[in-house]
Amino acid sequence: MHEMRRGKLILADGSVYEGDFYGKRNAVGEVVFTTGGMCGYQEMLTDPTYCGQIMVLTYPIVGNAGVNNMFNQSRKAYCQGLVIGELCDYPSNWRSERSLEDFLDEQDVPTLAGIDTRAITRKIRDNGVMKGVIVSAEATQEEIDALLATPEMHDQIAQVTTKETYTVGEGKLHVAVLDLGLKKKVTNFLMGMDCHLTIFPASTSAEEILRHNPNGIVITNGPGNPADVPEVVETVKALLGKKPMLGFCMGHLVMALANGAETVKMKFGHHGNQPVKGLETGRVYISAQNHGYVVDEKSLEGKEITLTHVALNDGTVEGLKYEGKNALSVQFLPDVEHTYLLDTFTKMMEGR
Repeated sequence: MHEMRRGKLILADGSVYEGDFYGKRNAVGEVVFTTGGMCGYQEMLTDPTYCGQIMVLTYPIVGNAGVNNMFNQSRKAYCQGLVIGELCDYPSNWRSERSLEDFLDEQDVPTLAGIDTRAITRKIRDNGVMKGVIVSAEATQEEIDALLATPEMHDQIAQVTTKETYTVGEGKLHVAVLDLGLKKKVTNFLMGMDCHLTIFPASTSAEEILRHNPNGIVITNGPGNPADVPEVVETVKALLGKKPMLGFCMGHLVMALANGAETVKMKFGHHGNQPVKGLETGRVYISAQNHGYVVDEKSLEGKEITLTHVALNDGTVEGLKYEGKNALSVQFLPDVEHTYLLDTFTKMMEGR
């Protein structure tokens, strides 16, 4: 169990939010809010895309359904810290194996509870994402200043990618997956397309991937700034046009850079469920998103890139098609709501 004591979240602008502190260490990172619900907190905690960030959940009480390892999306929790309204003491769910409190203790995630998380959300929404620290109430100003002066993280993808190449599944189509922070949910969706997967570390060369002669290539989700991985952009550039390609989340941003577009940092990003409009169908979809950077729409002008999806809340780029290269990408996870994307990718791989 956590040792609980008083603590506080301090933002870079000097704002202080006091609450109950569970954890064995301090936390420092970019503070982002996510529209997390009554369940799904375990998936978010183990989502590699949150690597290095402090997550603020808008849902008022967290931990209701407990924890079961079958819902982990990666090998561990990569987020720096967690800020919530209330931590549920007694979870109730037939799949629950232990409490969220025990999981956070095991995963060494500093947690601050008893916080008005919607006030923090309004602050970030109005002023943009900023660095923050979670510390105990006894922390000195010198300790806090030293934490806030911690250099910005740039190696998140290297932290979360697989360390070695491996294969999963037994389907007829062979998909090469460049792992920038792959979630288990995505692996399951891809295998559900009658595919077997070869999953490569982010540092793998284009030559090595093509040597396996896949039917198609997927560039996955992942954390951080796409400009921090120019070597991955060059790999994707070398792969374009060689095989059908699908990118999503960070993979979408990297593919856009490889095609000559530009990316920019968002004021507060998209974290949680977001409405997206498909321009080719006119349909509106609910999508799962987690990103702080976006493709600059102005940078698409004069290039053989077609805009296919836009975000309804802010009009930002959500999907692109790269003409003549048998490649497409979206800024969201290709989950249950978006099986049409996987169907399209399957047709591309089958030459239809």
